[in-house]
Amino acid sequence: MSIQITNTLSGRKETFNPRTPGEVSMYVCGVTPYDSTHLGHARPAVVFDVIRKYLSIKGYKVRLIQNFTDVDDKIIARAAERNMDPLALSRLYSEEYLQSMARLGVEPADAYPRVSEHIADVIEMVSTLIEKGMAYEADGNVYFDVTRFPEYGKLSNQRLEEVEAGTRFEVDDKKRHAADFALWKATRPGEPAWDSPWGKGRPGWHIECSAMSLKYLGNHFDIHGGGVDLVFPHHENEIAQSEAYTGEAPFARYWLHNGLVNINGEKMSKSLGNYLSIEDALQKYSAPLIRFYIISHHYRTPVDFASERIEASAKGWQRLNALLAELRDSEADMAHWPGLAVVWRTEVTPPAGELGGLVVAAARKLDAAMSDDFNTPKAMAALFDLVRDVRANQANASTAELGWALGLLQEACNLFGIEGRLETTAAPEEVNQLLDLLVELRAQARERKDWAQADYIRSRLQELGIGLEDTPEGTRWVRASS
Repeated sequence: MSIQITNTLSGRKETFNPRTPGEVSMYVCGVTPYDSTHLGHARPAVVFDVIRKYLSIKGYKVRLIQNFTDVDDKIIARAAERNMDPLALSRLYSEEYLQSMARLGVEPADAYPRVSEHIADVIEMVSTLIEKGMAYEADGNVYFDVTRFPEYGKLSNQRLEEVEAGTRFEVDDKKRHAADFALWKATRPGEPAWDSPWGKGRPGWHIECSAMSLKYLGNHFDIHGGGVDLVFPHHENEIAQSEAYTGEAPFARYWLHNGLVNINGEKMSKSLGNYLSIEDALQKYSAPLIRFYIISHHYRTPVDFASERIEASAKGWQRLNALLAELRDSEADMAHWPGLAVVWRTEVTPPAGELGGLVVAAARKLDAAMSDDFNTPKAMAALFDLVRDVRANQANASTAELGWALGLLQEACNLFGIEGRLETTAAPEEVNQLLDLLVELRAQARERKDWAQADYIRSRLQELGIGLEDTPEGTRWVRASS
């Protein structure tokens, strides 16, 4: 099944054809580490972690590079506030970022290049652009001349005159055109600086990603990812300077942009007082639940981290994990489960019985959803259909059929990173007995058709982190933990 990707560059879905058959090269814009890691950083990390894992299951050898922009105006300003060396500050927060991503179950990239370690690559690229007449020096600064690149604006789908009219640019009388952007910045007091042919200075923001992605992945690499807020000017400028430098298009074959993160309906922002760090988020929700909530949205749409929405989402997450835990504790036999990669690639014969065929159908739906622009919400729907089918057929299914269901659910949860431990014995025995009593009272309410009381008990238990699972053998309660 071919993979379709919505390419921001073309504005449409395209069939994915990597540069090298069987291999995928990915570059994802990383963070500017000047403050604590937050949910806005978690979104692209989780999105591209899932994409990478899916491509790996499909048989591709994936190489993922994610940079740290450790030379930047924000870092310099924050370091001055704290009387710290800018590179020491950025190192501190970049390490915090890596720890936060590990807690979220994000697999490490193959490399995390830092701008400060690639100054020579930046200088070589800037020098070449000057030699080609695509950039010019002014008082120790070097600017890219956007008028020399006729295709400027092709990623953001705007013409140069529209860019100039509709965008605020930093006023700089050294620039020939308002949209020209800095490749190299002359040093200022208190800033980190390196020697260059134009005097001491430091790289501009955009040139950093071009230099590092080309160094690690080469020209025409497959996927360039990042948040939708980076389309303009960052990624637009990357394309211009990179294709001007190499003389060959495309710089990247497919551009993928994830939607932004909102908090209670508003764009997450420190100025609005709705900034949520990863540390704070993990104090309230488990890491697998955060991932589950993120992938319940298509990567190109916004995600609103509102408490009531996450709590509603948690019910489905608990239901999925409850079945997974139950199957593991059962006599389900996984000995002959061939694995998702085999089921996706070949025709397989499931164990006899209705559930066996439903498992294969669910696996096919999962692959179809992910191959259609990495549609994780649709993929999750396929999993919940399987949860429903297992519950309906559980009593009559063979151990082999249950083993296939367990194998699929286990691999899917690994792919998405959403498996959370469900505990039923973590509390003191007295508390366990009280929970059992509430389950019994709810059952009695249901018997007398007092649905309001039954729903109230379920709702109040949910607020306390206790989920109820109605099974053919009766209702059981489960407690979620990270």
